[in-house]
Amino acid sequence: MNAVDQDDAELGPVDPADEEPRPGSRLARMRQPLARHVVEAVAVEEGVCVRPVALRRVDLDTGETTIVPAPCGATLASKCPPCAERARRLRMAQCKAGWHLDDEPLPDPDPPSDEAKDLGRFRADLEALRKESEQAGDAANVADIDGVIGHVDEALAELGVRGKAAPDNRERPRRTRSTRRRQDAADLPRLPVDKRTVGRTYSAPDGTAWRPSMFLTLTCDTYGRVLTDGTPVDPDSYDYRRAARDAIHFPKLIDRFWQNLRRAVGWDVQYFAVLEPQRRLAPHLHAAFRGTVSRVVLRQVATATYHQVWWPATDAPIYAPDGPGLPTWDEQAGSYVDPVTGAELVSWDDALDAIGPDDEPAHVVRFGPQIRADGVTANGETAGKLIGYLTKYLTKSLDGCHAVETDRQRAHVDRLAAALRYEPCSPTCANWLLHGIAPKNARPGLAPGRCKGKTHRRETLGFGGRRVLVSRKWSGKTLGDHKADRLDFVRAQLEALGHRPDDGSPAEQTVTNSANAPRLAWELVRPGDQDAPRREHLILHAIANRQRWRTQLANPSTTGPPDGTRPAVA
Repeated sequence: MNAVDQDDAELGPVDPADEEPRPGSRLARMRQPLARHVVEAVAVEEGVCVRPVALRRVDLDTGETTIVPAPCGATLASKCPPCAERARRLRMAQCKAGWHLDDEPLPDPDPPSDEAKDLGRFRADLEALRKESEQAGDAANVADIDGVIGHVDEALAELGVRGKAAPDNRERPRRTRSTRRRQDAADLPRLPVDKRTVGRTYSAPDGTAWRPSMFLTLTCDTYGRVLTDGTPVDPDSYDYRRAARDAIHFPKLIDRFWQNLRRAVGWDVQYFAVLEPQRRLAPHLHAAFRGTVSRVVLRQVATATYHQVWWPATDAPIYAPDGPGLPTWDEQAGSYVDPVTGAELVSWDDALDAIGPDDEPAHVVRFGPQIRADGVTANGETAGKLIGYLTKYLTKSLDGCHAVETDRQRAHVDRLAAALRYEPCSPTCANWLLHGIAPKNARPGLAPGRCKGKTHRRETLGFGGRRVLVSRKWSGKTLGDHKADRLDFVRAQLEALGHRPDDGSPAEQTVTNSANAPRLAWELVRPGDQDAPRREHLILHAIANRQRWRTQLANPSTTGPPDGTRPAVA
């Protein structure tokens, strides 16, 4: 061994990452950041959307057009971190606004006007005439009366009346099931439900009064023993099919729980809930609800809550998923047929009608034994921490909430995804073809295992519903209303500092009721449009505007630029 080899042996293997690349080499050039990445990094630090959408604003009075970048509105950090963080903070504000209310968030509806009552009487006469014409078989007269009814409903809407006097449900009779409780389910306490949504007020001996609320955690049942990393101890005995079905129908179970809780406590419980996956990939619900309920009642309601899935049986498929004999589309019949016999598959409605009163449901979803409930006061530090905990994972996809680092964890995700691939997710799912049933509203091109529903995607872990569940009377406002309140706050701050929002900025776009407000029209700038700017230019303008706005809010003496000199960011 020569001296050079001996020195190399003593130093050990050399890591290329530790060596300084030669100046001017390809490795040195590849380590230099791209200018586009620098712009995006600055945008993320400034809280500016990195995927802005170009909008064309047209002043209908002057004809002037301006290209205004608008945020993409993404809720996942993998797509746009600033927009996702903005959406998360908006959800935090929504949660805080309705958690500890002392008064009812929604007022009682205004009494109907005399004109609305007269239209209501006329609507009743039309309904009676329609019934007589329908019994006499006069289809032409029924169609004429339906047209008049439509005009009456439009007139009621113009008077500020919500909804319709009588929704049209005459097409197909509603299919109902028995409401008798299962024999294997615990009994539920039941009280008349009051219209109030606020909880009980407690008083201390010194006269201090407070109205606490609660934080609740619910999980699905167990499907087999798991290790600390969430993977099953015995993958062969782990019930992946039941785990997949529970994840698909978990939203229905949540709705049933809140219905049962309201009937058990006797008042209209309002909630702000977020769905997350546990480390074992099962659905996991965290909920903040107004008022207090004893832990005994909460556990009793959760134990007695279930949801029955009245679908055709799917335990024994008729056709193999990857076999050559799958049903095919018949243009003449307008349905799917058996490839051998040519017989039409059973329609979805006929398959449901075939379920008899003595049959068992296809699946029953229940909660697991893990239930946690904690009391929370409005002024305590715990409330803010729990709101942050509720919205912690909203910027991540469900499969990204917990890191998948080992081969066991990857295999666990793969097995769950395989169980979800051929499991029907809805009446329109293409997987019903495997069971000899034509999906609802069947169309050509359906293939089992290729349903486009969110449930079958790997990143959703079987949950295709909304991540955030908010009751109607939580804060008395929609998410758009909370966003408008934040813009009103910004506008008020600018006015207090002697500024006004730039044309086209978020605070200016919401001003539509002013008599001096210009008449504007908005349209999306398509990629092929000759006026479409590059995304990098939109991001740079947005960064400049954000810096200027921050300066205006921080320095009252700073004056904004003249109107129309700079484009604004939405």
